[in-house]
Amino acid sequence: MSSLVFFKLLAILVIVAIGWVVGKLRWLSPTDVESGRSADPARVLANAAYYIFVPALLFRTTARIEFETMPWDTLVAVFVPLLLMLVGVYLVVRRMNRDAALPPAAPAVRAITAAFGNTVQIGIPMAAALFGEAGLQIHLAIVSLHALALLTLATALVEIDLARAQRALGAGESHLMKTLLSTARNTLVHPVVLPVLVGLAWNALRLPLPTVADEILRTLGQAVVPLCLVLIGMSLAYYGVRGAAKVAVLLSILKLIVLPAVVLVIAHWGFHLNGLPLAVVVMMAALPIGSNALIFAQRYRTLEAETTAGTVFSTLAFGATAPLWLGLLAWIG
Repeated sequence: MSSLVFFKLLAILVIVAIGWVVGKLRWLSPTDVESGRSADPARVLANAAYYIFVPALLFRTTARIEFETMPWDTLVAVFVPLLLMLVGVYLVVRRMNRDAALPPAAPAVRAITAAFGNTVQIGIPMAAALFGEAGLQIHLAIVSLHALALLTLATALVEIDLARAQRALGAGESHLMKTLLSTARNTLVHPVVLPVLVGLAWNALRLPLPTVADEILRTLGQAVVPLCLVLIGMSLAYYGVRGAAKVAVLLSILKLIVLPAVVLVIAHWGFHLNGLPLAVVVMMAALPIGSNALIFAQRYRTLEAETTAGTVFSTLAFGATAPLWLGLLAWIG
């Protein structure tokens, strides 16, 4: 592993540690005088990210994508296995959820955790250091669609499950159409899906982004990375890892070992991808769990502890698994 990637990993862990210290010392948790209860700043920060900063980032990204220059053969080769992994984990957890008393949003939360990688904080410097400008261009093309594809699909799945659970609690068969309309509305009018759709429409109409608007969106989008990293540390302090470590390790294995293996098999032997594009997509899949998974978990108040632990565990383990994948790719040629 290059020194650039190592120092990036170290910086991420230090920022997470800062968030843990802030959470442990309760610097952002003033006690309410009347109730005597402490506030939950981790959830407030997650809501700020989900409703302000992430939508700005997604809209700006989709509005500026140059679809004509995208390497579509490579993108298809990587997103087919990524989406298959997300849906596969979702279906397995949903089947297990029949016996386990998990919240309705649990299958989608675990699915996005197992599939969503840290493609920006770690992925961009890794691609630049290992593959140069040509590899970085491929990686950035994947990044431009990464959140769009995975978060949109996970949002649709979780909203369907929540509507199903609501209906099971007493909505009744006569309200089926109302439930379907409510699910569609909640999926579309959503802080992740809506800015993506508006951004795509803006892009399709070939409308330029005004300079001031672009600067506002860029500034808001830049806050996503540091905010999410601090949030991971704070969540670790608030929720801990007790009872979540086992599943967190399993999710880390799925993300660091199983997902890149699936991408390698499908991209290389299914789509006949070779050379630099194959190396870039496999290493992208081998990245640790991305912080957007925690924002997703916080949004639905489901499995925050195991998502936080999985993000930290996978980031620590990436230093050991990345050289293994690079060695395998070199052997394949």
